[in-house]
Amino acid sequence: MTSLSVEMLAADAAEPITSAGNAQLGIAVLAGIAVIVLLITKLKMHAFLALTIGSLALGSFAGAAPGDTILSFTAGLGSTVSGVGVLIALGAILGKLLADSGGADQVVDTILAKASGRAMPWAMVLIASIIGLPLFFEVGIVLMIPVVLLVAKRGNYSLMRIGIPALAGLSVMHGLIPPHPGPLVAIDALDANLGVTLALGVLVAIPTVIIAGPVFSRYAARWVDIKPPENMIPQRPSEDLERRPSFGATLATILLPVVLMLLNALVEIVVDNPENGLQKVTMVIGSPLIALLAAVLVGMFTLGRAAGFTKDRIAGTVEKSLAPIAGILLIVGAGGGFKQTLIDAGVGQMILDFSENWSIPALLLGWLIAVAIRLATGSATVATISAAGLVAPLAADMSTSHAALLVLAVGAGSLFFSHVNDAGFWLVKEYFGMNVGQTIKTWSVMETIISVAAMAFILLLSLLL
Repeated sequence: MTSLSVEMLAADAAEPITSAGNAQLGIAVLAGIAVIVLLITKLKMHAFLALTIGSLALGSFAGAAPGDTILSFTAGLGSTVSGVGVLIALGAILGKLLADSGGADQVVDTILAKASGRAMPWAMVLIASIIGLPLFFEVGIVLMIPVVLLVAKRGNYSLMRIGIPALAGLSVMHGLIPPHPGPLVAIDALDANLGVTLALGVLVAIPTVIIAGPVFSRYAARWVDIKPPENMIPQRPSEDLERRPSFGATLATILLPVVLMLLNALVEIVVDNPENGLQKVTMVIGSPLIALLAAVLVGMFTLGRAAGFTKDRIAGTVEKSLAPIAGILLIVGAGGGFKQTLIDAGVGQMILDFSENWSIPALLLGWLIAVAIRLATGSATVATISAAGLVAPLAADMSTSHAALLVLAVGAGSLFFSHVNDAGFWLVKEYFGMNVGQTIKTWSVMETIISVAAMAFILLLSLLL
C-alpha cells in the first residue's frame, strides 16, 4: 500500500463510522476486546489475526458498515507500519549485529570481570539494561541466560539473586524505552515526542529497575532458592569467533542512537527555535530513523568488521535479522488498525466523557486499561497498542512532557503480572528450571513491582513537570 493510498484511506475514515451512543460503543469495545482475548487465549490464534478479527467485530458491534470498518482498519495498519516499521527493522538489525559479532558477550564479560560478591546483582542489572536497549526482550533473554546460569554456578549464587536483576533490566527496557515496538507504537498513537519520552523513560527506568532488580532479588532468593539447571546452559554466540569487538566500541555503538535522540530533545527544549541552524541539524540527526540508521551503519564496522566478518557475512546477518520480526510488524500493524477503528468508531469521545465524569486522571486511566488488557491477553505489545488507541484523545491537549508520561504509563501497565497466558512466563520458567508456583513468586511478582513502581514515579514526575 502506497503512502498516498494510506493518506486517502485515513481521510475517508476521519469521519465517525457510526453514530452509536456511548452505551453501545462501550459494549462494542468490551466485545471487541473479548473477541481478541478469546482468540489469543482459548484458540491460540496469532495476535495479528486476533487483532484483525477483533477490529472487524468492534465495528460490527458498534453498528458501522463493514466497508467503513475495513477502511479504518487498513488506514490504521498502513499509517502505523509506515511510522514505526522501519524503526523496528533497524533495531532488529542492530541487535543481530550486536549478538552475532560477540559485542554483547564483550560487554557482559568486561563488566563481570570488575564485579564480584555483593556487586554482582548490580552488575547483572547494568548488563541487562545496556544489552536490552537495542534488543527485543526474547532475544535479550536468550543472550543473557547463559551468563546468568554460568555466573550463578561459578559464584555459588542463588539463581534468583542473579537472574531477577537481569530479567528486570530487560523487562524495563522492553516496556518503557524506545526503540522497542510497544513504546514506539504508543508514541506514534499519542503523537508524543520521542526524545522527551526517551529522556523521561530513562528517569523512570533507573529507580524502577533498582527496586525490581537488585532489591527484590534478595527476597526472591529467599522464597525460591534453586540452583542453575545443568542442562539449560547453552553455547554463547561468540565462542566460535576468533576475535570480538572492543568494549568501548560496542558500548558507543549501542548508545549512539540514544545520545542522538536525547541531544535533539535537549536542543529542542533549550533553543526552541525551528529556524535555528543548530536545531535544524539536531532535528535531522536526532530523528529516530537517522539515529538508528547511523547506529546500524556504524555497527557494521565497529561490530561486524571488528569481529572479522566479511561483507557477505554482514549482509547475511542483516538478512537473518529481518525474518524474525515479520510477526512483530504484523502485530504492530494490526494493532494500529485496531486503534484506528476505535478512534473512528467514536470511542475517543466516549473515553473523554468517561474520564471527565469519573474524574480519573488520564495517566492512571491509561495504566489501568493497559493492566486489564495485559492480564487478559498476556501480551505487553497488544496491551500497549490497544490502551494507547483508547486513550489517544486524552493526549490531544496535553503538554509535550505529559504526553510522554502517558506513553510511559501505558507501557508500565503493559508489564503488570505476567502469568500463564504470557509466552515470557514459560520462557523464564523453562530456562530457570522452576515450577509454575515458583515462577509466579519470582517472575510474576517482579513484573508487578516494575509496573507499580514505574507508575508511581510517572505520577511523581507529572506533579513536577
